[in-house]
Amino acid sequence: MTPKIGSARRLAALDGLRILAALVVALYHYTGYPTGVRQSWGAPPETAWPLLHHLGRYGWLGVELFFVISGFVICMSSWGRTPGAFFRSRVTRLFPAYWPAVLITTAVLTLWPVVRAPRHWHEVALNLTMMQKAVDVQHVDAVYWSLWREALFYLLFAVVVWRGLTLRRAVIFGYGWLVASMLSVKSGVHLLSTVLQPDCAPFFVAGIALYLIHRFGPDLLLWGLLGASFLLAQYWTVQQVGDKREVDPGLSTAVGAVVVTGIFAVMLAIALGYTARIQWRWLTTAGLLTYPFYLLHEYLGWTMIYGLRDLLPRPVLLPLVVGAMLLAAYLLHRVVEKPLARILKKHLDAAATTINRGDRYAAPAPVAALEADTVLLPTVK
Repeated sequence: MTPKIGSARRLAALDGLRILAALVVALYHYTGYPTGVRQSWGAPPETAWPLLHHLGRYGWLGVELFFVISGFVICMSSWGRTPGAFFRSRVTRLFPAYWPAVLITTAVLTLWPVVRAPRHWHEVALNLTMMQKAVDVQHVDAVYWSLWREALFYLLFAVVVWRGLTLRRAVIFGYGWLVASMLSVKSGVHLLSTVLQPDCAPFFVAGIALYLIHRFGPDLLLWGLLGASFLLAQYWTVQQVGDKREVDPGLSTAVGAVVVTGIFAVMLAIALGYTARIQWRWLTTAGLLTYPFYLLHEYLGWTMIYGLRDLLPRPVLLPLVVGAMLLAAYLLHRVVEKPLARILKKHLDAAATTINRGDRYAAPAPVAALEADTVLLPTVK
């Protein structure tokens, strides 16, 4: 089969990978994450899920897949956009599902604080801005940590959009970010390493490189960018496995490396056009559910498991909870996210029009300077 580089058809395989990544993360939280499994199922993973936990314990790597997809999609969707349009697209994509998810999770934890305690109201308010991590305030739901990383990526990539996205600038950005992120590790400047996020940069940059390969075809510079991202991604994956061994000693660095290799291989197949024939319409719908499912599944799923674990067998309860979270995601998308995104886009577009119109007006003439002997206070008679 000859790959189709730069095909204009929708990449339905990416939608499929999105929902797959979300389900893999959910599998981690429900069967592989030691703390969460003990709190929800009432038993350690090896007891609650003697076989499945061996697979679920690596589900956290689904977030790394999200980051690669994000780099690919953001580069693809930013071509030809102004910084204002880029900003509006990110706001209307992130917040219409995020705001209700924060409130729903808070309400559930307030009514049933069995697996996690609800956050204080002022922390919930800060969570609504998505900037809680900047001041080390806890997330309403722990999965929000990845949204902060996404937002920092958008902030960096906005510089390229501001300059005008081209192949040359995207390549320079990719190589520059990889080098700068590694230099930030030993810089001693916390803000620098926070913004450049060396442990996530290789995955985002890999997505950018893969989209450039998809759009323009491979060449030595793009292969080099992808290869450097792959090698750094392997390094940081080994570091993460080492950190996670504190709570799960059974994790293997070799398995982590194989999973990351698989992520890069599947994304490369998509970039080279080997999945172009996959155009199943249901994948697009599934892709739309990914974000609300990801936002809702962890604490709400644990709460549901805790409440039903003594009533249903585990092999029945697990798919039931996953199905319930998918249904909740569908309702959130259709009832709240989609209408709210439409309203938000309308008002943001109107605000942008007003700002652009205001920028075209000439500045008012400066007010004449007051003379030195001008009386500023009323005269007292």
